[in-house]
Amino acid sequence: MSTLPLKDSTGKMLGEVSLSDKFAVTEKGEQALFQAIVNYQAAQHQGSANTQGKGAVAGTGAKPWKQKGLGRARAGYKQSPIWRGGAVAWGPHPRKVRKDMPKKVARLAFARAIGTRADENSITVIDSIQLDAPKTKELTSIFQALEMKGKTLLIIGEMDTKICLAARNLQDIEVVCADNVNTYQIVRYPQIVMTKAGMEKLEERMV
Repeated sequence: MSTLPLKDSTGKMLGEVSLSDKFAVTEKGEQALFQAIVNYQAAQHQGSANTQGKGAVAGTGAKPWKQKGLGRARAGYKQSPIWRGGAVAWGPHPRKVRKDMPKKVARLAFARAIGTRADENSITVIDSIQLDAPKTKELTSIFQALEMKGKTLLIIGEMDTKICLAARNLQDIEVVCADNVNTYQIVRYPQIVMTKAGMEKLEERMV
């Protein structure tokens, strides 16, 4: 069972919180984690690239010139891929790029990602974040008190408009709800700050 430091918004140490073994896995799931990342990146492709084959290019079916006697190369149709304005040979067409992944494997990958970050002491739990106004300065002061530098993922329990607006101008900070955070985000950010409510919701996802 892993333990994580619990702090308040001023950076004061309040104690520790425990992560269950089902939620934080370190002994297995490396291949599942790799597969989850590959699947996520594949899903980002739209797969909508499309080119016209010779059947889709507008043009007459008549032969451009006679077969012999002109000293030119033979030509059978104006839609030829070797001609300007002609078709594209072996070009891309709309296709499905998503990959299926069993739910148990995806859950294992998520638990391995959390477990790895917890083992690296890269996760900090904060009791709560309350902003008086959606100001970047207030949120920045909290992260400075927590001694967070560089790219950081902030996981909250429920969507908070003030927090989202305050973090909008911070390039190194991404705010996400516990219900929507994915494995790729956990792996991408070297530092993770989560509220206590956010951690409880994450544990509910692993039940």
